[in-house]
Amino acid sequence: MTHVTEHPLVQGGRSAALATACVRGGVAAGLGLGALAVLVIAAWISSPYPDSGAGGALHLAAGLWLLAHGVDLVRTDTLSGLPAPLGVVPMLLVALPVWLVHRAARDTLDTSDGGDRPRLSTGAAVAAVAGGYLLVAAATVAYSGSGPLPADLITAGLWLPAVVVGAAGTGAWTALGRPLPGQRQAAAALRAVGLGLVTLVGGGAVAAAVSLALHARQAQAAYTGLVGEWSGSVTVLLLVLALLPNMAVWGAAYGLGPGFTLGTGAMATPLGLAGDPAVPAFPLLAALPAEGRGTWLHWAVVAVPLAAAVLQGRRVGRSAGNWTARDTSLTALGAAWGCGAAVAVLAGAAGGPLGTGRLAAFGPVWWQAGAATVLWGACVGVPVSLGVRAWGRRALRPKRKQKQKPVSVSVPVVAGAESGAVSGATDAPAPSPALSSVPAALKGLLSGLVPAPGAVSPPAPGAPGAGQTQPHPSGTVPEPARAGSDPGSGPGIDPDPDGDRYGDPYGGGYTDPYDDSGFEPYDYLPAAWEPASPPPPVPPAPSAD
Repeated sequence: MTHVTEHPLVQGGRSAALATACVRGGVAAGLGLGALAVLVIAAWISSPYPDSGAGGALHLAAGLWLLAHGVDLVRTDTLSGLPAPLGVVPMLLVALPVWLVHRAARDTLDTSDGGDRPRLSTGAAVAAVAGGYLLVAAATVAYSGSGPLPADLITAGLWLPAVVVGAAGTGAWTALGRPLPGQRQAAAALRAVGLGLVTLVGGGAVAAAVSLALHARQAQAAYTGLVGEWSGSVTVLLLVLALLPNMAVWGAAYGLGPGFTLGTGAMATPLGLAGDPAVPAFPLLAALPAEGRGTWLHWAVVAVPLAAAVLQGRRVGRSAGNWTARDTSLTALGAAWGCGAAVAVLAGAAGGPLGTGRLAAFGPVWWQAGAATVLWGACVGVPVSLGVRAWGRRALRPKRKQKQKPVSVSVPVVAGAESGAVSGATDAPAPSPALSSVPAALKGLLSGLVPAPGAVSPPAPGAPGAGQTQPHPSGTVPEPARAGSDPGSGPGIDPDPDGDRYGDPYGGGYTDPYDDSGFEPYDYLPAAWEPASPPPPVPPAPSAD
């Protein structure tokens, strides 16, 4: 038995590739942390009243970087002296670390540069990049513990690895060409999830922007009350921009039906605002609906999830070409569950606690938003997908073949037939059987070449006279055709309404176009490459002797 062993150079190349991938992950974490540190240090330098030194600014940058990964922070310097959680993630900040991890994993698996370095497997590349990134993240968590915004260890152990591994996985998927599952139903469900999610979040952003425009004066008053010097104006403006994706998710949750909480005792839905909201002064929160029952303008936001469910079902229905109704329904239901899971994750990131007491719940509730998305997809998306599938099958259904009407063609008569030179013929001559199976375009040409049954050419020398009847090759005398009778009809012969005496290509009987009882039809011809019979041997020429 031969044992195959790897060459030491190959093993060393793989180790170097793993180390390179790990370094890429650490560099990605350092770039994200450094970018936030630069912004915080610039704001600290430009502030006329710096409350802390550079160490406090660096701790704040570390806390914001961890918050961008979904990690809850704990505020220790509160008025009551009790620690208060901070769990609302500015979702625009999430884009920077996620993109950096995504690019690191993509570049690790990308071999388009033509180098000789060994290619890592997908799992090894994702693990190496995520491992290097998490090493820097663990050090950052430990560093933030000594500052004013320490990280919550439970959320740091749950959300931080999930975000990093997910971003690295999408980078590896991009490097492999963004493949979809081989099963058509799964691929169609994923495409429908993406379309429904984009429609839902985009519609929520439009609804929130319209509400903010209607409350522009309140938003401006809140902005003016928060800012002081120009550095404060820039800081508040950057915070507003970072929270704009949160506002879009809030609008989507509002249109879905469950709405969002404004404290532990208040809920905002399209039906109205119930309870006593605990809302801090912030420009984006000025777009919240007023207390009381909702009007038609609030109810119009329900069109957002309706449009998302319709587009999602339409996408599945257009992909269901020859699927059964059961497969189409299951695919649409799977797309509804996938979109619901994505909305639940976004709702959980867009909301969270802002403190203790009444501010312990702020924003959409993740499980309510996810369940409402699934219900919209199941109640609207599944019927729409079945309807689109049925309409597509109706459009592709072949039309029934219409039977063509017979076309009357005038056949010229031979001159001999007009003069009445027919032996014993008193009626009009019947058409030739040979002409009944010829297309209409050739009947006129062949009518002058094939004589009618009643027309007899002058007898040739030695031929029988005009008054004699020539015997049939089979030994029987054929019965003369009667005027108006169908040449292709008779006992034992299928009627041919289309006039095709050679037979119906869809299963009709075959008849003899020349009234020959020994006629045998065939459906093939000898191939051109078949060898011909050898020529007969030539006898040798007699010798001269």
